Amino acid sequence: MSRRRRLSAAVLALACAVACALGVLAAAPASAHNATTKAHATVTGTGADVRVVLDLEYDLLMKSAWLYAEAYDAKERAEQLRQLKKNHAAVVGYVTRRFAVAYGDSPCTATPVGDADVRTRDGVAFAVVTLAYRCAGGGEGGHAVSSAIFPDAESFVHSTQTIVGYTLDGTTGSAVLTAANPTLRVGEHRASHQVGEFFLLGAEHLLSGLDHVFFLLALLIGARRARDVVVTASAFTAAHSITFLLAALGIVHVPAGIVEPVIAVSIIVVAVANLLGRDEDRLGRWRLPIVFAFGLVHGLGFASALDIEEKGSWELLLSLLSFNVGIEATQLLIIAVLFPLLALLRRTSAAHWMTAAMSVPIVAVSLYWCVDRIALPL
Repeated sequence: MSRRRRLSAAVLALACAVACALGVLAAAPASAHNATTKAHATVTGTGADVRVVLDLEYDLLMKSAWLYAEAYDAKERAEQLRQLKKNHAAVVGYVTRRFAVAYGDSPCTATPVGDADVRTRDGVAFAVVTLAYRCAGGGEGGHAVSSAIFPDAESFVHSTQTIVGYTLDGTTGSAVLTAANPTLRVGEHRASHQVGEFFLLGAEHLLSGLDHVFFLLALLIGARRARDVVVTASAFTAAHSITFLLAALGIVHVPAGIVEPVIAVSIIVVAVANLLGRDEDRLGRWRLPIVFAFGLVHGLGFASALDIEEKGSWELLLSLLSFNVGIEATQLLIIAVLFPLLALLRRTSAAHWMTAAMSVPIVAVSLYWCVDRIALPL
């Protein structure tokens, strides 16, 4: 075997191994120490009265509250609601120990409001806990919000981020709280810091969402020229930016039970077209309309990461734009790295098999996602 053929075979084997490894990782449930999560907090109020609505991943909340398996293993919404009501004191106790509001130098006292609810985010059940905080003191220095929810020390997840949207004393904004920076001081939070936080959050969301990465990879596999990449990526960017902003601003709402399966279907359609087309563009003139249409759906998936309420959302436009720019920059980085590699592979003798080697695992995993997500409650 010639050196060129050996190199082609090695590159092809590497491509197969990477694609299969991604498929296995995407299809298999994440182990606890490799998983991460995002908590969501909406904080509103004036002076001594503050209201907080927390969205926390259901099974993690029940584990962190040290409840039995029957509580954190519950899958049906009715049973999850029953467990939340049954274990109300333990859940509220955990949340109030880990999430705090202060007014000036004085801590605020939390009181639960009603029963906890359950809603779905990206196919995952989140418990919704509402708390009313009563604050003492004169309020010198304004409000401070702190989160230590789901810390690394609990060992269930790592690197938890709490996304806070707030309207306090007429000031509206948003922030990302982490273990390194657990406290938001409303009067001190600068716009430049906010831009950086949400830019990184957008980048992390794209990289952690393998379905979006697979869709982008399927598009790159089917692109034959740099011009195709630019046009296709631009159509995808324009489409998902439109629906991302509309959904994040509360103007458009589509249930995750519809969005998530369609995202999986979009990957299947593009990857199967690559398999059928091989050395030609099987989607042909329909490529741009199809990519644009599916891009609209992917934008709804991106928006679910923030869940910013419609009220006051225009004031939070800076966060939305920063988040979206983070997605776009990461997308461009992926294209800049992968497309030249794919172009080199097409010049080798392995080019004929490369498309199948990379597309088949993508189709297989996407079919698994599609079937799994169809079962989600709307």
